[in-house]
Amino acid sequence: AAQLQYAVEHQRAILTHSRVDFELLHAEALERQRPHAGIVVANRRASDFELSRRIMTLLNRFTADEVVNQLLYL
Repeated sequence: AAQLQYAVEHQRAILTHSRVDFELLHAEALERQRPHAGIVVANRRASDFELSRRIMTLLNRFTADEVVNQLLYL
């Protein structure tokens, strides 16, 4: 929760491997109508190269405004 709050305060999306924790935090944020700049869940099994490729695809596909309050999976 502290990591997401820090990201909110700095208007930054957060990239995490902690899928379950951040799915719960996302649901809670929606329920309490607390906006966040986006949560991106990365697959732990992806290689560094594959993860980098997926992040670049996401950055090229979405604007910052389109990611607000979204839970996205790489």
